[in-house]
Amino acid sequence: MITIKKLTSLDIDDANIPNEPFTVWGRMTPIFDGESWSSKLTVFDESYEMCFPDFHYEMSDDSTFFGAYDENECVGLAVLRDDMFSYLCLDDLKVCREYRKKGIGRMLIDACMSEAESRGKTGVYAIAQDNNLSACLFYQQCGFEIGGFDNRSYRGTNQSEKSNIFFYRDVR
Repeated sequence: MITIKKLTSLDIDDANIPNEPFTVWGRMTPIFDGESWSSKLTVFDESYEMCFPDFHYEMSDDSTFFGAYDENECVGLAVLRDDMFSYLCLDDLKVCREYRKKGIGRMLIDACMSEAESRGKTGVYAIAQDNNLSACLFYQQCGFEIGGFDNRSYRGTNQSEKSNIFFYRDVR
């Protein structure tokens, strides 16, 4: 049985689970008509695998960590960061590959939403790369809506063909 737990400084090492590859199989293109967002989905002819670099987490005053546990093993992680506005930023969300598609990501999102509500925040926002279609669709399935688009962050890098989509979910 999977349990979700808010991490403390005593178990912060559990947050350092490695990133594992995911399949890149399509792209979401946001469309803003001046009032609301929609999107166009493109499925690639060929998919490929990608993996984000690992990051070593340390406890800080502006971050909250939730771990998903199978017995005593951390198999998923959500990292919330305080932001200057009324939303908490979902800075990282990951689930170990063998545990994906079992509802663990949604359980972590629910914990994040509860945290936002208990702190009187408007909600939570997350950023996904437009070519990580699985992540984009996951956020929408969890009730997030497109709220912004950034096509400049990756300019001048070897990932210049990517853009960021901002997804927002209000607590109410």
